[in-house]
Amino acid sequence: MLVQGLLQPPARAFIWSAFLCFALNGKPTSKGPPSFEHKELTAPPPKSLNRQILRRSEAAPAWRLQFPPKPEIPKTDGEPLKSRLCCSHTAPQVLPPLQKRLDEFRQQGRVQAGSLIISVFGDAIMPRGSRIWLGSLIRLLEPLELNERLIRTSVFRLAKEEWLRSEPSGRRTDYLLTPAGQRRFEEASRHIYASTAPQWDRRWRLIIAAGELTAKQRDALRRALFWQGFGSLGGDCFVHPSADLRAAFDALIAEGLAEVLGKLKPLMAADAQLGGAASDIEMVHGAWNLERLAGVYSEFVDRYQPVLDQLRDGQDQIDDESTFLLRILLIHDYRRLLLRDPELPDVLLSADWPGQQARVLCKELYRRLLAPSERHLDSHLQLASGQTPEAAPFLLERFREADPLAQVA
Repeated sequence: MLVQGLLQPPARAFIWSAFLCFALNGKPTSKGPPSFEHKELTAPPPKSLNRQILRRSEAAPAWRLQFPPKPEIPKTDGEPLKSRLCCSHTAPQVLPPLQKRLDEFRQQGRVQAGSLIISVFGDAIMPRGSRIWLGSLIRLLEPLELNERLIRTSVFRLAKEEWLRSEPSGRRTDYLLTPAGQRRFEEASRHIYASTAPQWDRRWRLIIAAGELTAKQRDALRRALFWQGFGSLGGDCFVHPSADLRAAFDALIAEGLAEVLGKLKPLMAADAQLGGAASDIEMVHGAWNLERLAGVYSEFVDRYQPVLDQLRDGQDQIDDESTFLLRILLIHDYRRLLLRDPELPDVLLSADWPGQQARVLCKELYRRLLAPSERHLDSHLQLASGQTPEAAPFLLERFREADPLAQVA
């Protein structure tokens, strides 16, 4: 205290400055008043020292601490180089939407390969004669990380279920659609590739359980009709606004439910329009969970809208193989949506029903993917004979708007 009181302000400032340099650098600086522009002094002192230095510097402004100025960071393309160098190893990689969708599929824990192969046959193989060499099918799906054993097992199972049949050709084997499988795909195609929702004739299609069913049969029937878009009114009546009842029964046979057909009664019903009776809209909400279906449609839009935006932008070069793989996943996801959708007429749906948005999105995205994906098939799809069949003209009619003048002509 006595020494501090005897020292003049400039001297006290010198002692504090020397103490600071020793504390930060581990050694005192050269004799005489130190230069605080020392190159090693590149970081601010602790806050406690800052407060002391500030009080001392008020008494001796000539010896105020001066830190070296912050170096100017060069910029490249408008972005500081430092941020690009320091953050490049920590920033997550942002994938283009198309590649992101493909990677999401590859990273699935469980893949229903049989269902995907059905989508491939219906979308890509049916327009080329409905047949393909098994080895070619394996190579087409290999980029989706479906291994050969899984594909072979799934194809054999589809043949057992009479979707496909085999036809040897030398040491190779072609697989082609059975007549029943062809009919199923043609029926499904009318719904999948339609530009607009079907018109409603204001009649309801009913399937009523007229005989006794076991609990196992009833559950299997409910699940099978659910995947055809039927709603349930109680446990014994299933309803649909536009289903082909003959095709519905054929699908039940394909699901292994032929034994229950004799206990089912197919009917068509019209509204009797009696006063005070339940309306069509009330029946719809009683038969279907539209909120859940709307949520699934919204997920479809959220998944594929960024991909469509990427293609509209046109800046990314997308290879033909990727467009083929995305086309298959697009139709696969959309087909599974339509299986659950009763395709209710617009008069029974809200104005903002996401199913219509999903249809418009799928239509545009499919049309953009069609040409490059067909180039990929021209190069990689083969029969057992080594030939590559050409696509039929009806392929170009998919998602095409109806010509309003066609009926006039």
